[in-house]
Amino acid sequence: MRYICALTIAGSDCSGGAGIQADIKTMSALGVYAATAITSITVQNTKGVQAVHGVSPLIVAEQIKTVMDDIKPDAVKIGMVNDCATIHAIADTLKFYPNIPVVIDPIMISTSGFRLIKQDALELFCHSLLPISTLLTPNLPEAEILSNMKIYTIDDMDIAAQRILSLGCKAVLI
Repeated sequence: MRYICALTIAGSDCSGGAGIQADIKTMSALGVYAATAITSITVQNTKGVQAVHGVSPLIVAEQIKTVMDDIKPDAVKIGMVNDCATIHAIADTLKFYPNIPVVIDPIMISTSGFRLIKQDALELFCHSLLPISTLLTPNLPEAEILSNMKIYTIDDMDIAAQRILSLGCKAVLI
């Protein structure tokens, strides 16, 4: 029996409610084998994020490559990436695996309002990662950032989705 496998590339949440830990729980509950590449370690609990410490981009790239070459996941999910060097590492590594679907959940701001992606990394995120995504799944605040507009109505969501699609992703689900 072969398990369906997914590689999640994201931050680690020590409280277990988000990031890699939430991805592992969700994938496991759905019968998917979860492999991971950790991009950052957060200091957080249910009240909010206190700090973020990035993992070396070289280590992020090596985690991805090692999993891809051995376990050969059926899909990739990208969550929190917080700096330019990490975005480069992910994009440069994934280009060697062009036939694997990539879902991006653009984690940019925590529920408590802590900014999780550095301002200078946002443009690179749009130019380097969005074009390799099969599906982009922003929540409303993330869709507002990516579309550069406020979203109040369903029609606004449609306009925002068209703007986001113009950034190069194949599909968007707001």
